[in-house]
Amino acid sequence: MADDHTPVRPANQRGSARLAAVQALYQMDIGEQTLEETLSQFESFRLGRELEGDQYLPADADYFRHIVRGVVQNQIKLDPVINAALQKGWPMTRIDATLRALLRAGVFELTMRRDIPFKVVIREYVDVANAFYEDEVPGMVNGVLDAVARKYSDGYSGADKA
Repeated sequence: MADDHTPVRPANQRGSARLAAVQALYQMDIGEQTLEETLSQFESFRLGRELEGDQYLPADADYFRHIVRGVVQNQIKLDPVINAALQKGWPMTRIDATLRALLRAGVFELTMRRDIPFKVVIREYVDVANAFYEDEVPGMVNGVLDAVARKYSDGYSGADKA
C-alpha cells in the first residue's frame, strides 16, 4: 500500500503526460487555440493541480510538451498513417475529436520515438482510451496502434492483450 511519501515513478509521470497531451490536442482541435496558448494553460492550471474538483496527477511537463508539439508539427505525416490503419469505411473524419487526439499522440510516439518500446506505448494509450471510453474503443485503439507498430518495426511481435 502506497503512502503520501511514495515518490511518483517517472513512468507514471509519462503516463500522466500522455493523458494530458491527449486532452490538450483535443482542446486545440475543438477550441481552436494555438499551440502556445494550450501548452501554457495546461502547464499553469492542469499538470499536477486540481481543476473543477478533479486532481491532475504530476506529469512529466517536458514529455507533455514534446508529444503535443510533435503531433502538431507532424500531423500531416501522422494522419495518413492512422487512416491506413483504420478499418475501411472509417476515415479519421468519422471518428470523434478525443479519439483523433489519442491516435495522433500514439502514432507520433510509435513512428517518431523509436527509443520507447512499442508495447509500452500501446499499453499506455490503451489505458488513456479506458479513461475516456467504456465500449469497444480501447480494443480498437489497441488494434490501430498494433498495426502501426507492425508496419514500423522489424521483429515486433504484437501488443499485449490486456
